[in-house]
Amino acid sequence: MMNLMEGKPLAAAVKARAAARVQALQARGVQPRLAVLLVGDNPASAVYVRGKEKDCAECGIASDVIRLPADTAQSALLAHIAALNADSAVHGILVQLPLPAQIDPDAVLEAIAPEKDVDGFTPVNMGRLLAGRLDACFAPCTPAGCMELLAAAGVDPAGKQAVVLGRSNIVGKPMAVLLTAANATVTLCHSKTRDLAALCRRADILVAAIGREAFVTADMVKPGAAVVDVGINRGADGKLHGDVDFAAVAPLAGAITPVPGGVGLMTRAMLMENTVKAAEMAAKKLA
Repeated sequence: MMNLMEGKPLAAAVKARAAARVQALQARGVQPRLAVLLVGDNPASAVYVRGKEKDCAECGIASDVIRLPADTAQSALLAHIAALNADSAVHGILVQLPLPAQIDPDAVLEAIAPEKDVDGFTPVNMGRLLAGRLDACFAPCTPAGCMELLAAAGVDPAGKQAVVLGRSNIVGKPMAVLLTAANATVTLCHSKTRDLAALCRRADILVAAIGREAFVTADMVKPGAAVVDVGINRGADGKLHGDVDFAAVAPLAGAITPVPGGVGLMTRAMLMENTVKAAEMAAKKLA
């Protein structure tokens, strides 16, 4: 029987867990705080940021959104980041992507202090993740949310074959690292992978993160596999669709995430968890 891995109830549980940790910090005189930098007026980015503000309010995390015009110079954005790095009252810094063309996102991400990089995108946090130092880093929120969904569904990656479609720094690569850390045998696929469908059919855990609507079809899925759909694509019908052909794949899968209502909600919840972790780490240094 197919197990629907829904994000809403699990995200609520993760945020409740974060809220309890926030209360413990507040009892010690520490107020967790997240600063978000939003450059320009990208409608999707504005929606995401509003969602993050809502999540912070639910968890008791203070949030500051710094909205900058689309023509902001890179030097001005870096100055804002430097000020936030130096502000001991700020525990997490998030720069909403994508950025306008005049700004180099790599330079911006590298400027964020690793101990405040709650997105987990800086080279320092990526390096610690690769080295297996999970307690000392912030895992990128989307892959971390996928791991939570698998755990809640009772899917233990240990000893299983896992296939990840997509090798982005934000999802694919860190997803492969987290699955490896959980003792899965991982194949990381991309546009140059040969015999892709055959590789997918071997997967006990299949993670799709390529941004192509309904790319994963039923003939690519092993019966009983856990299928995690990270894709968010706006279809011709105006609705959101994943990278997986849900209607065709769901009857085969042992567990599957819906789109919407799956991974996206967990991404936001894991940001709250990372922000609380950053505040706890900062408080420990001061103790």
